[in-house]
Amino acid sequence: MNILIDIGHPAHVHLLHGVACDLKKLGHGVFYSVRDILVAKRLMEHFGMTPWIDLGGKKDSLMGKAQTVLHQDVQLLRFVRKNHIDVGLSSGVVLGHVASMTKMSAFLFDDDDDTAEPLIVKYGHPMSDVVFTPGCIHRETKHALYYAGTHELAYLHPNRFTPDPTVLEKAGLKAGERFFIMRFVALKGHHDVGQLGLSLDQKCRLLELLKPYGRVIVTSERALEPEFEPYRLPVPPEEIHSLMAYCSLFLGDSQTMTSEAAILGVPALKCNTFAGRLSVPNELEQKYGLCYAYQPADFDKLYAHTERLLAKDPEMLRREWQEKRQRFLDDHIDVTAFFTWFIENYPESQRMMRENPDCQYRFK
Repeated sequence: MNILIDIGHPAHVHLLHGVACDLKKLGHGVFYSVRDILVAKRLMEHFGMTPWIDLGGKKDSLMGKAQTVLHQDVQLLRFVRKNHIDVGLSSGVVLGHVASMTKMSAFLFDDDDDTAEPLIVKYGHPMSDVVFTPGCIHRETKHALYYAGTHELAYLHPNRFTPDPTVLEKAGLKAGERFFIMRFVALKGHHDVGQLGLSLDQKCRLLELLKPYGRVIVTSERALEPEFEPYRLPVPPEEIHSLMAYCSLFLGDSQTMTSEAAILGVPALKCNTFAGRLSVPNELEQKYGLCYAYQPADFDKLYAHTERLLAKDPEMLRREWQEKRQRFLDDHIDVTAFFTWFIENYPESQRMMRENPDCQYRFK
């Protein structure tokens, strides 16, 4: 079977590199396409996801995004026909369009609620054969395939990820040293229009709060403001999860990295206008107590919560969060193992999941 993996964001590399590796080991042909995103390409090289077809850069405006999608439709249509692709994997709308004009099946990996991404719902879900969906989300589309997991668990499940302790030395840290990670995002996705994260003043207030308790490390999707340059991430982006696994606290306005920290058992606090609106982070917060989300207007509450966490004994806090993490892991599956099985055995796997969704729990 020939499989195309389409990458539109660095997070998609993390999500699908394990699936790519497993499918190649099983003897399938795996092909790649990617946008002109430096970090995504670097991660793909790191994980051996090469060679790829470059689909060019992204545009910020909605009109620009629409023009880009049409251009990519044409490029991938030619590629799919030339390489006889059987299944396409992506988190965007393009492969669904191409599938409607070819014999390829399109699998969409979507971990956002329908209300948060109307364009994907309108133009992506109907043209996809399967919409892989975390079980805590409800979808209107009949193509939804629910599984007991999250995108982040695909690459952070203990079966898939063990933190590398050598990252501490690379970052200039000692084992057991208390440090914190802050993450700032650009909010330039189509679903981010009109959304807000932390203001510069709020970022600076959090930085000053953290500094007396330990070292602060900052990673950002956009250019760092001068105030944060001395705290720039000291390791390559492919090592961020190992570093995060050892940190004492995570703060930022990133959806994905908040969930990543939570699943690694690190207390995580997020501040953006998506707070309270999305099912996956809501489950991590409300059912498992692994992370917390605040609206920018409630920044003072986030600040006070951070103060309370900092005042706790670091070792006791880590043990508490690792226990919460274990409860989360006990309820969920090895997502990558499940994806690989489903893709390789499709469409029989789809029939099995429709008849007995609990069959997925063999992938623990």
